[in-house]
Amino acid sequence: MYRPYHSGHRVLRRLVGFTLFACLAAGGISYALSRGGAVPSASAASTSPAAGSGSSLSAADARAMLEDPRMVLVNHSHKMPEDLTFTTKECGSAAAINKTLRTEAADAFLAMQKAAAAEGVTVWMQSGYRSVEYQTILYNNKVKHFCSKGLGEAEAKQKAATIVNPPGYSEHNCGLAADLNSPEHTALDEGFEDTAAFRWLCAHAEEYGFILRYPKDAEAVTEITYEPWHWRYVGRENAVLLNRSGLCFEDAIALLQRIAAGEKING
Repeated sequence: MYRPYHSGHRVLRRLVGFTLFACLAAGGISYALSRGGAVPSASAASTSPAAGSGSSLSAADARAMLEDPRMVLVNHSHKMPEDLTFTTKECGSAAAINKTLRTEAADAFLAMQKAAAAEGVTVWMQSGYRSVEYQTILYNNKVKHFCSKGLGEAEAKQKAATIVNPPGYSEHNCGLAADLNSPEHTALDEGFEDTAAFRWLCAHAEEYGFILRYPKDAEAVTEITYEPWHWRYVGRENAVLLNRSGLCFEDAIALLQRIAAGEKING
């Protein structure tokens, strides 16, 4: 049976999450994961909460969240920790390219998939954990593709990185990212947002600890184009918090780091 990580501290984490949410939401960021089927979007606006919000998060609480292994930031500027180790479990569809996720994330996905099926919605996991070696192949192939289109090597690498992260810099390498699709739309492209599966995920994925990692209007911060198929496991409490904070993952981590360093955020 799937059980949320640190379930014994669920009440405390919800209190911490609510406090941070109140602090973040006061900043006026426009992002909110839709409960009614609209496509989620994020703003790259300032992350500074308005003065007088009346909410705060202690430096110790912020550090605890940053140390949560499910909250690891992996992107173009942050490489996966070299010493990161984990177990994996199979949860992909029969046609999946990479069939496993980190064990906790796999259990959460299988529970989410079962819940969706109970409502007549099919969600498949098409690509999950990728080794760094496999990521190297994908990235190099994309670079070669753009070189064949006439781009120089440097420009080809830059263009490729907006679609496939360089090896060690992809969330797929840490086993927490899942590319999802459904019988309605098997391709991993923006067409997935028009499916019942995507609408169901927008409404329920946070209940199982997943967030839409690369929403619309956040490209300037995430440096990744909008990907309605790419979902990231962060744990249920963190997912609820992030979806209501108004921040994409990078901005949320940056704010947590400021709080952890002792910076006063609210007035």
